[in-house]
Amino acid sequence: MGSAGLEENEKSPTKKQANKKNFVKEASPAKTAHDWRKYSNREVVGSDGISPVEVEFYDDGTVTFFWRAHTLTVLFVMIAALIYVAVFEPVILDTQYNTKRGLVACVVVFILLCATVTPNGPFRRPHPALWRFTFSLSIVYELVLIFVLFQTADDARKLLKHFDNKLGEPLAERSYGGSCVIYDDTMPENPWHNVIDKFDAFVPTHFFGWWLKTLILRDWWLCTIISIMFEILEYTLEHQLPNFSECWWDHWIMDALLCNGLGIIIGIQTLKYFSMKTYYWRGLWNIPSYRGKLKRMIAQFGPYNWVQFEWRPLSSLGRWCATLGIMFIFLLTELNTFYLKFVLWVPPDHWLNLVRLFLVLLWGAVALRETFQYFDDPDCENFGRQSWVILSIVITEFLIVARFDWETITKPLPRHVVLFWSIFFLLLLTWTVFRFFIARDLQK
Repeated sequence: MGSAGLEENEKSPTKKQANKKNFVKEASPAKTAHDWRKYSNREVVGSDGISPVEVEFYDDGTVTFFWRAHTLTVLFVMIAALIYVAVFEPVILDTQYNTKRGLVACVVVFILLCATVTPNGPFRRPHPALWRFTFSLSIVYELVLIFVLFQTADDARKLLKHFDNKLGEPLAERSYGGSCVIYDDTMPENPWHNVIDKFDAFVPTHFFGWWLKTLILRDWWLCTIISIMFEILEYTLEHQLPNFSECWWDHWIMDALLCNGLGIIIGIQTLKYFSMKTYYWRGLWNIPSYRGKLKRMIAQFGPYNWVQFEWRPLSSLGRWCATLGIMFIFLLTELNTFYLKFVLWVPPDHWLNLVRLFLVLLWGAVALRETFQYFDDPDCENFGRQSWVILSIVITEFLIVARFDWETITKPLPRHVVLFWSIFFLLLLTWTVFRFFIARDLQK
């Protein structure tokens, strides 16, 4: 009786699992988009080195110097550096200099700690330590944002001078609107000047950005809807930021169709390649040929295994609301990019903007992977740590914008814009009620 009761308790769902199942349960009998039990069983490898549950994945389990944690080595190097500063380095009587060095040292030690002893995330390539490192950077960035939130706008702009003395100066916002004539026959020497003027450094940035966004969202519909929605948001908010004012063909042909569309298409083809690929991992020294070793070294920078995202937004009301939430946070992250540089006076082409975008892409890749597993895996009880941090980052960035320039973000929307969004949200709400309540009752 005791052992039978124990087995029954082990099989019964926890309270967290039951609550989560009630929120994201599917309208039809449950079947997850991905077999998470098979995925977790990949760690159990047979004597021949092949996983007993999937032949598409193979790992011979080789653990070399490159893969070991080296926690004691990192600790020894860190202590040695601190001993050098404390014992051998001359004392410098400069309070500002010492304060800066002390803060930098605290950040470095914190990053070393996270990159060394924190658990691995869902990604393993090119190395788990890289993703632990990026996770630590996300925490540092969130702490910096919280510090900035408690400053005034002028003081926050002065803080940026520590990164670049040219920052902290008012910017002249560029408008991409003006004359929207595609072929200007009044200038025969250069009739295509309006189109050529729009081809700046941000055109390849749009393309590569959406290629990478497609790799992290892994869904054509989701990427396309977000791309179109952002163009509509630019129309909506062009009275607040001149940078959003663009010609119609700049919005829909250059951005949505060419840059974003081509980036999404290339991204989908890349996803198909990853989904059809066989992931066969062997230690570098177990590969006899030099060509095989080279291919193995290049493959180190690709996925370790592959999980195809199937968001299934129409499977339940919970999944529908979760998908809408993902799109909302994604769009808010995009808007934060423009509003932050506007309120903090950071030029669009400054390296700080590029670094932020690159890091947000890395954090977003991990966060979306964690979020998908949280929604799809019945045994995943906790919201992912990177998802938690990036959600707090996006909200804190918006709060900084609201605190520093409330007048800009509260400028009244034009009447036609209010009418459009009122109709949009009314239709969205009506369709949601019909799809998940009325239609469900009619089927019974």
